[in-house]
Amino acid sequence: MQMMQNNQPPIPNPPRAITTKDILYLKDAMSWELLAFKKFHGMAQQVQNPQFKQELDKVGRMHQNHYQRILSHLQIDNNAALASLPNTQLQ
Repeated sequence: MQMMQNNQPPIPNPPRAITTKDILYLKDAMSWELLAFKKFHGMAQQVQNPQFKQELDKVGRMHQNHYQRILSHLQIDNNAALASLPNTQLQ
């Protein structure tokens, strides 16, 4: 099976304001990252092989880092961000 490549450039900065739909997606993404971290951490505790343990810890830390990065994007004053956006409604 061939993997699809994502040719989109990364978004350099998150949007200034977060919509309700964005919040729901980010909540799901954080849940997935936290679950992955917990599973890899748990597996690393049970494995006897030091190389496997090291790799499982590494992957667990990666998911923990993803969780923290998502969380950092949510630590904004969304009301102020929304108020600072130009009014695009027709008057």
